[in-house]
Amino acid sequence: LHFPRNRIPLHTDNLSFKFRIYHLKLRRNSSRAQHSPLPAMSTTEGKPDADAVEEMAREAAAWCAMHGLVVGDRADPRSGTVPGVGLVHAPISLLPSRLPESFWSQACELAPLFNELVDRVSLDGDFLQDSLSKTRQVDDFTSRLLDIHRKMMDANKKENIRLGLHRSDYMLDSETNSLLQIELNTISVSFPGLCSIVTELHRTLINQYGNLLCLDAKRVPGNEASRQFAKALAKAWDEFNVDSAVVMMIVQPEERNMYDQYWLVKYLRESHGVTTIRKTLSEVEAEGRVLPDGTLVVNDRKVTVVYFRAGYTPNDYPSEAVRVYIVSTLQHSIFCDSSSD
Repeated sequence: LHFPRNRIPLHTDNLSFKFRIYHLKLRRNSSRAQHSPLPAMSTTEGKPDADAVEEMAREAAAWCAMHGLVVGDRADPRSGTVPGVGLVHAPISLLPSRLPESFWSQACELAPLFNELVDRVSLDGDFLQDSLSKTRQVDDFTSRLLDIHRKMMDANKKENIRLGLHRSDYMLDSETNSLLQIELNTISVSFPGLCSIVTELHRTLINQYGNLLCLDAKRVPGNEASRQFAKALAKAWDEFNVDSAVVMMIVQPEERNMYDQYWLVKYLRESHGVTTIRKTLSEVEAEGRVLPDGTLVVNDRKVTVVYFRAGYTPNDYPSEAVRVYIVSTLQHSIFCDSSSD
């Protein structure tokens, strides 16, 4: 199932702006959702003054605190390990960015193509090993990931069910009048939870300051990235038909963006009845075991889907034992997303 997600404005200036297309894939059937572009902000009237902008910023900060649009504060050393401690509002824009409809349509049309590309490349292990053979000679971390990938290949694990949660970052370049892809994220795809709330923030501010902005909040499209991500994870979980099983989210030991992750935990539980556990790789090594039938069990809970929000930096692998352990254990569950991604 392909779900091209609504765009999330992150930054705007007089030259270009960056936005993100969230899309996911489970197997290979496709369907298209209907999308509408964000409205253009008036440049001839309704220009708010400095006092109004300052007031909007204060209102936005308060709204973020009340609605969970928050991250951990770097100034508090516990903000990445203790939920509810040291919170600040997430980086936001006060208003949506403008985007021509043609570019919006182009990004949505590209989403399933990139899904298919990532899927096919991830299945071609020899191609990946060969393409990155020179990189591994100069980068130890890449070399270790390729070692994990090679051992997975040698184990000859059959991945009949594969789940990919991807995010494409684009920039609209005014000089060339073209849509430029900045990167395609295939592991630890962040901010579906928080970015979904940004739409509601923008609608609230436009409703409150509509007389100054000349914008209609009803024309701001919704963003369902967090609910759709949860739906995809639940679909993968359901393939095993084990009601007591859980989704395991692999996280970093210190995660200031934990609240983005907890939105997915919330929707999985409330909308699909699926329990999620959050574990670091070290915790998986200490608490996990593999049953004779290949089932991964962590703290006496069967794990059927492993969702990686970590594993992309050397610090996520504190020891060689952890690196070896994930090869021998996590290969028995659905990966989202695996080393081949």
